Amino acid sequence: MLRHTARPQRTSGRWQTASTRLAPRAWRGRLTAITAAALAAVPVVALVPAQPAGADEVRDTQQWVLNMLNVQPAWQSGIEGGGVVVAVIDSGVDGTVSDLTGSVESREPNFSGVSTPPSNPEWGVHGTWMASLIAGHGDPGSPGVIGPNGIVGTAPDSRVLSIRVITDPKDPDYTEYQHESASQGQHELARAITYAVAHGAAVISMSLGYSQQSRVVRQALQDAYSHNVVVVASAGNSGDAGDIGKAPYSFPANYPGVLGVAAVNQQQHVASFSSQNLSVQVAAPGAKVPAEGRGNQYWLVSGTSPACALTAGVVALIKSKYPLLTDSQVISAITTTTTSRPRGGYNPQIGFGIVNADAALLAAGKLASAARPPATVAASSHFGGGVRDIPPAPVAPRGPLGLILYCLLGTACLAVVALATSRLLALRDAALDGQAGFAPAGPSPGGRFGASGAAAGRPWGDNPNAATRPAPVWRPDSAMPPPPRAAGEQLPPSAGPGGEHSGPGRA
Repeated sequence: MLRHTARPQRTSGRWQTASTRLAPRAWRGRLTAITAAALAAVPVVALVPAQPAGADEVRDTQQWVLNMLNVQPAWQSGIEGGGVVVAVIDSGVDGTVSDLTGSVESREPNFSGVSTPPSNPEWGVHGTWMASLIAGHGDPGSPGVIGPNGIVGTAPDSRVLSIRVITDPKDPDYTEYQHESASQGQHELARAITYAVAHGAAVISMSLGYSQQSRVVRQALQDAYSHNVVVVASAGNSGDAGDIGKAPYSFPANYPGVLGVAAVNQQQHVASFSSQNLSVQVAAPGAKVPAEGRGNQYWLVSGTSPACALTAGVVALIKSKYPLLTDSQVISAITTTTTSRPRGGYNPQIGFGIVNADAALLAAGKLASAARPPATVAASSHFGGGVRDIPPAPVAPRGPLGLILYCLLGTACLAVVALATSRLLALRDAALDGQAGFAPAGPSPGGRFGASGAAAGRPWGDNPNAATRPAPVWRPDSAMPPPPRAAGEQLPPSAGPGGEHSGPGRA
C-alpha cells in the first residue's frame, strides 16, 4: 500500500504488483525476467536472464488463468463482451499496444492532478496491464499457430474507457501526486466514477484503494448503481500484514454495492498478500498473471489488481448478454455460482469462492427471465387485503359542532374545579386561624363564640366589646397580665413567693 494514505493505494502492489517481464512483443531473442517487490513498489531488485520463448508462450502461460475462471465455454457460445464499455479507473491505458489495438476509447480524461504526458514510458504502466486482462484480444498469430498469440482478456470484444486518477511509482510526477491532499484525491476518484457513468460505461474496474471512505465517492457510486453500472474493486494487498480476517479495509472495495475481489494462486489457494476481511466477496487469479504493458512487453503481475480486472471482464460478459440486469443481480449471479466454495459457504479469504464465468452467465439468464414485478404493486401483496380490509373506526370522528360542545363542557368542568378548590382553601385558612387562638369574626348563635375560638369552646361572657376579638386566655404561669374583670369582681388567687397565695380576700 502507499505510504501516504491520503492518496489511492493500488491494489496490485503498492502499486500492488509483483511484476516479472516475460519478453518483448517480437518474441525473438533472449527472454528477460524482471521482478519487483509485490507490495512495496520498490525499484527493480533482480535481473535474471531466461531461455528464448516460443511464439505461443504467453498464450500457454495464461491458460491456467482462463481455465480457472471457466471463460472459454462462454466464448464458444459467442459471448465475448461485445457492446460493453468497461471504465478502467487507473493510471492510464496505452491503447497502442498490440493486444489492445482498437479496443481503447480515444478520449482519455485525466483526474490525477498531475500532467505527465502519455508519451512518457512511465505513464500508464499499471493501467495498461489491467486493461489487457479485461479487453486484450491477442493478435492473429503466426503462420501454422492455432489461436491468437499474446494476452486474451476475459472480455476480448469489450471496449476500454481509460480514466486516469493515479500515477505509477516511476512516473515523473509521482512525488507531486503523493503530496496532494486526501480530500483532493477522493474528489478526483468521485469525478472519475461520475465521468464513467456519464460516458456509457456498464462496468467500472478499480484496481486501487484508499484507507478511508468518502462521502463524495459514495454519492458517485450511488449514481452508478442507479444507472445499473456494476462496480468492481480489488480488496487490497495487506493480507500478510495481520491476522486472518483482520486486514485493514480498502475503499472502494468495502463500499456497499461494490464487488470486492481477493487473489488466489494457480493452486487455487488464497495469495499470502491478499487482504482478508469482510469486503472480500469473490476471488480470482492474482499471482503471476500474464499481462501486456507499455512497449509491447509482457509481464507476470501479482496482486489483487489483476484479480479485480479479470473479474471485471467476467462482469462485462454478463452485461453483454443481459444488459438490463442491475448491479445487485449481476453480483448475485457471480457470488452464487463460484467454485472452490469455502466450508460454510463463505470466509474472509476468498469470499464465496472463485469466479466461474460460464456458471455465472447461466445464473444471470435465470434472473433475466424471471417475471418482473409490475410497476405498481398492489397493497394486498404486502399488507393483506389492503386498505379495503381495514376495519372502520369504532367511534365516528366528531364534526366541528361536537368539538365546540366538548370544549365548552371542558371549560365548565374547569370552572367547577376552580370554585371547589377556592372553597376548600377558604376552609383550610379558617381552620388554621382557629388553631392560632383567634375566634371567628362574628358571634355564634346565642351571643356566644363558637368552639373554634381561642377558649376552645369556653364563652367569654356577654361583653359586647369582646365581639370583635376575644381577649387572650390568662394562665398563672403566663407573663401576660390577667384579663380585665367587671368592677367589684373578686380576682382569682395568685401564687406568691414560696408557693403561698396572696391577693384580695386572703390573709
